[in-house]
Amino acid sequence: MTRYPFLLLALLSLCGCAPDAEPPEENLSVILAGGFVYSGNDAEAVITDVGISDNRVTVIGDLKEHKADLRLDVTGLAVVPGFVDIHSHAVRDEPGDGIFRWPDAENLIRQGVTTVVGGPDGGSPLPIVDTFIAIEANPASINFATFVGHGSIRALVIGEDDRPPTEEELEKMRGEVEKAMQQGAFGLSSGLIYPPGRFATTEEVIELAKVAARYNGIYISHMRQEGLEILKSVAETIRIGEEGGLPTQLTHHKIVGAPMWGKSVETLAMVNEALARGVDVSIDQYPYTASSTSLTILFPGWSLDGGRDALLARLSDPEERQRVKDAIVYNIETDRGGNDPANVVLSNCPHDKTINGRNLSEILRQQERSISKENAADLLMELVEAGNCSAVFHAINEEDV
Repeated sequence: MTRYPFLLLALLSLCGCAPDAEPPEENLSVILAGGFVYSGNDAEAVITDVGISDNRVTVIGDLKEHKADLRLDVTGLAVVPGFVDIHSHAVRDEPGDGIFRWPDAENLIRQGVTTVVGGPDGGSPLPIVDTFIAIEANPASINFATFVGHGSIRALVIGEDDRPPTEEELEKMRGEVEKAMQQGAFGLSSGLIYPPGRFATTEEVIELAKVAARYNGIYISHMRQEGLEILKSVAETIRIGEEGGLPTQLTHHKIVGAPMWGKSVETLAMVNEALARGVDVSIDQYPYTASSTSLTILFPGWSLDGGRDALLARLSDPEERQRVKDAIVYNIETDRGGNDPANVVLSNCPHDKTINGRNLSEILRQQERSISKENAADLLMELVEAGNCSAVFHAINEEDV
């Protein structure tokens, strides 16, 4: 489709109808005339017409004799089925956000995305049926599907504590997965790099994956580590799918941090080896050299035990604060900091929007503080104490992409 400068989307599902059908007695709703029609099955494009009625493609072929309420000449454009965004935050935990705030979803529609799949990285609304009901009451311009988040379930049952579940709690978590699958979830997602998911053992996730497997679900994971421990994390994701008995996917696979650049050769080999022995494992990838998440991604995992209040209490203790600082400096050097404070660019600081778009070095310079990893770590702790920010982290190598 790169030959054509524009895309015109048939936003509805293509039918298997025969071409050159006889004109119907009633008008079609829309005719898209003369476009390069792609069926979605990797076949070459065919120059033809597409007829739509009752919100579905009902006829494909020469429609010159057909009548329609709207006939569009799309000569030179590509007519394609809508694209699917398999990793979407279009529905968030915050009420009134995402497609509830912008139901037209023009940022998606204008890119040709007509379906989004939510609940990634271990986070989803609970119960998911409430989200479906809310969308039905206030329809969006796109289709919506979702996974159920392991992290959301763990927070519901256990909270933000770094500990294993009791057998009773584990059974409650199994029940939440089963309920979500019965309500229409596509499978189980995890965010084992984020709290509270990072506090779970591999065995805990396997037990919940087994429940999703009973409903033909899929397991997708923002893995436990994408930097120094990337090889262990790939192995863990494969193991969860293999022992859980369901397809497994490495979500937005990437290699973070200069010490691990080049390791994609090994991670891809691990996936190929798993495929060869019969594991249904797949990958979706980052097509760029930066990632985006909360600043706390640079904090040590132990400091996040118990949630934000517990973290703030640790930062108020001088000795604990120094321990956190040392760990942040290490992560700036070896992980998403890319070994340079300038590689961390603030994208959204609700408590101070004037610093959005600036990197840590620029902010330190503005504050007349010397630029160093130690001062960047101090600044990170101050920003999190003030309310936290999301950021873009430039720490991926183009060769791995």
